[in-house]
Formats: sequence, structure tokens, C-alpha cells
Amino acid sequence: MTRILRCFLCLVLCAACSKPRAPLPAPLAAQAGEPAAPAPMPLPLPFPTEAPDPAALDTALGRILGDAGIPEQLSWNILRAASQGPSFILDVLAVLDGDPYLRVLVDKAHALPARYEPADLTALGGGSYRVSRAGLFLRHDAAQALEVMAAAAKAGGVTLTASSAYRTYAYQQALYQRNVAQDGQYAADRESARAGHSQHQLGLVVDFGSIDDSFADTQEGRWLLANAGSFGWSLSFPEGYEEVTGYRWESWHYRYVGRELVYFIDTYFEGIQQYALQFIYAWEKAGGL
Repeated sequence: MTRILRCFLCLVLCAACSKPRAPLPAPLAAQAGEPAAPAPMPLPLPFPTEAPDPAALDTALGRILGDAGIPEQLSWNILRAASQGPSFILDVLAVLDGDPYLRVLVDKAHALPARYEPADLTALGGGSYRVSRAGLFLRHDAAQALEVMAAAAKAGGVTLTASSAYRTYAYQQALYQRNVAQDGQYAADRESARAGHSQHQLGLVVDFGSIDDSFADTQEGRWLLANAGSFGWSLSFPEGYEEVTGYRWESWHYRYVGRELVYFIDTYFEGIQQYALQFIYAWEKAGGL
């Protein structure tokens, strides 16, 4: 390990130890003992021509990146960023200071408890956006962020439509079973989460518009892709990443994660929410650096 990198890691270890962190919510604390999510297949990206000292892969950060299943190219980029100053570690700590549910990993390998229901659900009633039906709910902060984003979209001539939001464990269970009956197990698993494994149960997700592939080419779909991040919303299942996320492309499915986490996702993980959440999960499981 180079002398500069070794000195830097000493500094960030002190920072990480002194910075207070938001604890995991009680219903999720048990996840700390779960096995990490399966490592995603690396994407065919070119290997960097300039890289940190290979010994950096043996550092705590390198091990966390490996445990999180982050592809080589992204791992090298993050190690390089971490070796150049404290910004990366400070950005991690900023994310950890926020609401734990904004960063919690909910995917095919990590589930929410069946009884989990957000305590601050707010009914969606329109305003600057439309709702496709009555009975849609989001957590309070997500509902406020939706209104702010929708107002900005409307000022630009685009009206957003919320078509699906919070789902209970029981609702997702019935939906998944219906999809299996209609389309078969393989097709259902590509685009429908099993109960407990749906981000919708967090109360932080909105499915917009038509909830089908045509949405991407609508004015609404294009506006969200270009602007949602500025308001704390992140596309969960981008095109071409089914092997990473476990689900086929869903251009309509946005999760509210807050601006700090969006910045973290976009700056270090090329906009791929799943990679960032896997990294944060591995970081917390390891207890940081």
C-alpha cells in the first residue's frame, strides 16, 4: 500500500469512528446476520489504464466493495476517489446520517418484515400531479418530494401521474401470485417481487404513468429520466441491468431516496441504485472501515 493511501485511510478511519450514525430500524436490525446479496455479473467495461496501487484492494474499502459485488471498473474508480481526499468517505457518512429506510436494501435477497408498515403514510390527492385511482399512499417526506417535483414538471408543461405507490405485504403477495398464475413463474419473477421483497412496501416508491414499456417514450417518462434525481428520486430498474437488479427494465418505477443518496448514486455508481445500496449494505454489515 502506498504511503499516501495508508495515511489517508488512517484519517478516514478517525472520521468514520467519530461521526454519529443513524442506527438500523428495529425491524431491520436482524438483517445484519443475513448473507450478502449474490454478486452481480460484472459488466463488460474496459479496465482502467491508470489505477491505484493494487495493494489498495486489500484495504477495508476494497473488501467492502468486493463483498458488495461492485464491478471492477467501479471499484477502481471508487478506490481512486478515496485515495485523492476525504470526499468519498464524507459522502458515505452523509448518507448514513439520513433516514435508514431511504438506504435500506430491499431486493430478491433482502426482505422487509411481513408486518412492516410505515407510520407516516400520507394519502396522495393530486395537487400538481394526477392520481390514477383513490387509495394511493406514500410516506410523508416522499409525498412532499413528489409534490415539489410535480410542480416543477407542471411548470415545464408536463403533468405527472402517480399510478401505484405503497403496497402492503398482503397486497404484494396477492399480486405476485396473480402474476405467476397469468404469466408463469419465470416471467413473473422478472417483473414482480415476492411479498416482503418489494420496494413498494417501504412507502417510498411511485410507479408513474402507464406502467408499461411505452412510458419511456412519453413526455412524462423523458422528463422524469432527466430530472427526477434533482428532487431525490432514483430509477430502480434501469435498462440493461436485469442481471444486477433481478428485474427487467421498468422505466416507470422511481424510489425516493433523498438528494444526498441520489448524489452518492450518481457520483460514484454511475446512476445505478442497486450498486450503491449493495455497497451501503456491505459497509454497514462490516461496521465501516
